[in-house]
Amino acid sequence: MTEVYSESPRALRRALVVTNRLSGLGKGHATATAAVARLAERGVEITEIRAPSAAESVRLVRDSLTDPAGAPDAVICVGGDGLVCVILEAIAETGVPLGLIPSGTGNDLARALGVPTDDPVAAADLVLAGRTRVVDLGRIESTGIAPMWFATVTGTGFDARVTLRANEMRWPKGPSRYSFAALAELAGGLAVPYRIELSGVAPGALDNPAGDTVLETEAVMVAVGNSKTYGGGMLICPDAEMDDGLLDLTVVGKVSRLEMLKLLPALSAGKRIDHPATKRYRVAQVTLSAPSAPATADGEPAGMLPATLRAVPGALTVLVR
Repeated sequence: MTEVYSESPRALRRALVVTNRLSGLGKGHATATAAVARLAERGVEITEIRAPSAAESVRLVRDSLTDPAGAPDAVICVGGDGLVCVILEAIAETGVPLGLIPSGTGNDLARALGVPTDDPVAAADLVLAGRTRVVDLGRIESTGIAPMWFATVTGTGFDARVTLRANEMRWPKGPSRYSFAALAELAGGLAVPYRIELSGVAPGALDNPAGDTVLETEAVMVAVGNSKTYGGGMLICPDAEMDDGLLDLTVVGKVSRLEMLKLLPALSAGKRIDHPATKRYRVAQVTLSAPSAPATADGEPAGMLPATLRAVPGALTVLVR
């Protein structure tokens, strides 16, 4: 797929900066301070949002985008993938560019787009350069929660349980939390019966069947990716592209605890997992059903299965290298 970038940079005069100064286990404040200072130094008029809740953040961003006095030239997110996931509810399908100043523990969207994850000034300079790219988003409708956008990966089953546990952990810091959370979750059950309804199947891709179909299988987890990684670089959907109008599925079938223990270090190290029990599919839409299986989108709680996930082509404009 040919990546589509802007032919000429966009001038950045006014920016709405949404910050989570508690992100990254404390580094969010320093990151936001450095980024805002750099933008102001370059003459950008900044309005900062530090909302007390996700709902309030979305409301304030939406109000800004419809302000009769004029919308901002860009919305800049200073935080991690979770804050981006929140902001997507306001900015998706608007055409207003999203800039990223990463300060989370995972920063998988920033990594996928080539945004520096450990240098807020360099990330701010990238935003200032004004080069844009249009990418897809995923949309999930699941049980017990309002529909959500996601930019990276939705996990279900064991996968989601690990993410939810890791989100509650205060130690260790960084992506290694996911490994510790996975070890803790291994004490519980693994494979459950999944019903996987594939729609808009890409012909000849990965392990795809000849056309739309329903799969019934025992699986430990099913991950649905708009991008390749989650959890700070774990390569769960290694062939996913963010601008092909499709979602990639990785289905980890029934494996023993010992086999999962062997898979986890490679996955945590960002290596491609090719295991006989793993199947991969590429589709426009999928409906997943499994008993008592939670879902997480961009690392955030996304209800319970059953859930329907679909690709939304060109739903997000991002500022990139």
